[in-house]
Amino acid sequence: MGREILKARFGMLIKIAFVIVGLYLLLIIAIALAQTGLLFPAGMATAHVQLQESARRLDFTTTDGTRLHGVYVPAAVKTPPNASLLLGFGGNAWNAETLAAFLSAHVPDRDVVVFHYRGYSPSEGSPGAAALMKDGIAIHDYVMKTIAPDRVIAVGLSIGSGPAIYLTRNRDLAGAILVTPFDSLKALAREHYWWVPVGLLLRHQMEVATLAAEIGTPIAIIAAEKDKIVPSRRTEALRRSIRQLIFDRTIANTGHNDIYDHPELAAALREAIALIEAEA
Repeated sequence: MGREILKARFGMLIKIAFVIVGLYLLLIIAIALAQTGLLFPAGMATAHVQLQESARRLDFTTTDGTRLHGVYVPAAVKTPPNASLLLGFGGNAWNAETLAAFLSAHVPDRDVVVFHYRGYSPSEGSPGAAALMKDGIAIHDYVMKTIAPDRVIAVGLSIGSGPAIYLTRNRDLAGAILVTPFDSLKALAREHYWWVPVGLLLRHQMEVATLAAEIGTPIAIIAAEKDKIVPSRRTEALRRSIRQLIFDRTIANTGHNDIYDHPELAAALREAIALIEAEA
């Protein structure tokens, strides 16, 4: 009798184990299918802001036939000699207009250009890490042809660090400013989804540290002390790979999102720009 009870209990445990494994596999499949939307939530980047009257809409078609839309905001005040144009790459939920307005407000003596990522309305196409990085080069080349600035500084926020550093690696820029950056999208994904086989499932790759190690151009980092989205160890791993880290500032008592409301960020941006331009 006791043996039959043990056998029944063992059978029940096996069934429970199969259910747990089945649910785990279903969850893994769901995450794998939803990863593009999780990384690039285009539907969240819908906020619109009032840009200054001098702002100009931009658009062009990439070599794969995708129409990208952006905005050019000229400096609101007189620019210093040999000033750089700021080419912005926002976080994964940022709207191009919001970032353009943000940069213009904090650095009013520099021209600013920001494009909506592909798949982020009104830009066409579907977002993806490789496509966004490649688009960064196309955007830069379009800006150099149509606006023709003397020099360009790439400004990448969070996931925008990928396109910003990829552009810096492949074009002659004055430098790059990375805000709350990470070393690798794969490493960052493992931080949040440690229980998922990220290496097997992740289709989007941004090896920011690997690219940075190949760059001799000045790079600045601005980090948030209490960042829960990009843990400090992911930013530290990036720091170690940079050959010419010209500016490194961690803003106290700020997180990944509220850092943009902190007055020290504006000062840090201006200081980083000045150092990069002096080096250039």
